Amino acid sequence: MGMNIGFNPLVGASDYLSELNKTPYQKDLEKKQREAMGIKSPADEVQEKIKKRCDPTCECETCKRRKYVDGSDEMVSFKSAQHIPQAAVATRVRAHEQEHVSNAYKKAAQDNGKVLQASVAIHTAICPECGRTYVSGGTTTTRIAYYNEENPYQKDLKLQDSTKYAGMNVDKNA
Repeated sequence: MGMNIGFNPLVGASDYLSELNKTPYQKDLEKKQREAMGIKSPADEVQEKIKKRCDPTCECETCKRRKYVDGSDEMVSFKSAQHIPQAAVATRVRAHEQEHVSNAYKKAAQDNGKVLQASVAIHTAICPECGRTYVSGGTTTTRIAYYNEENPYQKDLKLQDSTKYAGMNVDKNA
């Protein structure tokens, strides 16, 4: 006849109950003994992570090594990868994306164009090591319309507009 091995809810219950019955002095003594031997309890590790996450001056290794670089070919900042302190990242990324917007306006002005739309999106992510939310980058989207007076279609539109708007503003006093 074989042995029946299955789930037993009472296994480990005595350990749990004995832990509940310990005095704060006993718990503190056991914690000091674990620290002396270099053993950390899971609860201690969780507390350390919480302290690190709450301390704005403390950075994990992943956050310390994070670098920002621009992948576009325009003349803007972040052409070479560089580390930015966590407190300044949001401001620097916004300023960088604003450079793209101002470049779009300059380009439109040089080539007889008009900026129809310019928008900036700031992206965030969560650090896998410390769990903090950080600015991971940004995206600038611009739409520019260029007017070509030599284009026959553009000439036809201009002619239609001139006939449509002729006489719309009449001075009745004259």
